[in-house]
Amino acid sequence: MDPELLRRLVTTEMPYGKYKGRLIADLPGNYLAWFAREGFPRGDLGRLLALMHEIDHNGLGELLAPLRSVRR
Repeated sequence: MDPELLRRLVTTEMPYGKYKGRLIADLPGNYLAWFAREGFPRGDLGRLLALMHEIDHNGLGELLAPLRSVRR
């Protein structure tokens, strides 16, 4: 696992759609699950969304808490 990917979850904003501007780490689980069913976008964004879906689905969101505090 690349720690940089975890850091990017708390620094990258969703670039489009209903949750445009919201951090990937703050996207609701049902939105992430929709992508999992319908297909994640290609490229970096898709990789981040898929990772966040796994974290959310497995109840591991608290792993991102230390990264949120040093986000800026």
